[in-house]
Amino acid sequence: MLELRNVCKKFDNKIVLDNMNLEIRNGEIVSMLGPSGSGKSTLLNIILGLIPMDSGQLLFEGQDISRVSMKDRGFNIVFQDYALFPNLNAYGNIAYGLKNQTRGFSKAELEELIDFLELRPHLSKRIDQLSGGQKQRVALARTLATKPKILLLDEPLSALDGVIKETIKTRIKAIAARYNLTTIIVTHDPEEALTMSNRVLIIDQGHISQYGTPAQVIHTPANPFVEQFILKQLEIKRDNIYHLFQKCHA
Repeated sequence: MLELRNVCKKFDNKIVLDNMNLEIRNGEIVSMLGPSGSGKSTLLNIILGLIPMDSGQLLFEGQDISRVSMKDRGFNIVFQDYALFPNLNAYGNIAYGLKNQTRGFSKAELEELIDFLELRPHLSKRIDQLSGGQKQRVALARTLATKPKILLLDEPLSALDGVIKETIKTRIKAIAARYNLTTIIVTHDPEEALTMSNRVLIIDQGHISQYGTPAQVIHTPANPFVEQFILKQLEIKRDNIYHLFQKCHA
């Protein structure tokens, strides 16, 4: 379990996160949802260890990791722009994640991962020869090859659309299930959050507005902000959102 206790963060005396308290269970997918500037990316970076919190505690499996370095936490992230190396082909990018790793995939496990993500036909391609969905799968493979204890995804679908987006959504859910991998997603899109996640964390101005299942968010929004943010963003009635949720979680 990952637990945040009274996590606070300021930038230039502006409160970005204010006494965040949160528990994320092993193996579940949690989406952090909120408008631009709400604090969701800051929270993701604190969990990753990229930036320090000002006060509070971050615990993983009961151990305080607040001052543990990003490298030693054993978490890993797929960035919004994928951060692939253009001088390496797809396979080189995937294998790069295993450099200097003591707990990464064996060769057999890596081959199985490549097949699971249907990347074998693309291994020799340069990065500029890959589609957006293929780049996303290469980035996922590179990250998963390090056997992260927690997988962090920063706007994983923002550069995708249509069938490719739906395919990657399915892949992310399958990865979490296959590896029992706790997965934390930052998104600004309510539809993505509601259809991909076991629980949704809605953040507004550094505060938790609601933390619950998609069904709870849809049927019992905690406050007017949650209701208006969800409905305004999707521009459809709540019942239709629920039907979408049911379809995607069937």
